[in-house]
Amino acid sequence: MSNDKEIDSNKPTSPTPARTTSKTTPPTKIDLFILRHGEAGNRMTVLEEDSKRPLTPEGRAEMRKIAKSLKAVGLQTNHIYTSPLIRARETAEVTAKVLNIPTLEEWDELKPDGSKATLYRKLERLQQNSTLILVGHEPYLTSMIGEIIGATSPKIVLKKGGVAKVRITSFTPRISGELRWLLTPKIITKMS
Repeated sequence: MSNDKEIDSNKPTSPTPARTTSKTTPPTKIDLFILRHGEAGNRMTVLEEDSKRPLTPEGRAEMRKIAKSLKAVGLQTNHIYTSPLIRARETAEVTAKVLNIPTLEEWDELKPDGSKATLYRKLERLQQNSTLILVGHEPYLTSMIGEIIGATSPKIVLKKGGVAKVRITSFTPRISGELRWLLTPKIITKMS
């Protein structure tokens, strides 16, 4: 009889720093739900700098619908990490509220010019079998997806409010994983 606790796949797991006492590395499995921010004010009409563009009222309403649809299909997590840019932060706040996510944290690595290498090191330190949401920007997010799945020039489009599920399966010798699915906002909202 094994003393190992079985993890219920329907319950969220906390992405706390990993602690291993074994010399062998356990298989990696971290599920990332990669969410592009919602519709923000037009770059040409907003007088403020790009980092301060908020979601439009329509963008906020659409993100609420998307989050409700993700909740309806069973997405559960305790952590959401976001770019500190206003439109991403607001997207994360709306999503966290609808999904009852207790932990929302800003990561500079999710900015459009953020360091993916530093982001991958942060992800590597998380507990295995974690599920989390990352909120950010294009083309950073699809570039990250491409790197994880090993595509040199991926033809991936992540629309505003779109979500991709990526499973990280290894961090050595480099980050690797698989794209499980990618959904447009229209498809997501029709799922619930």
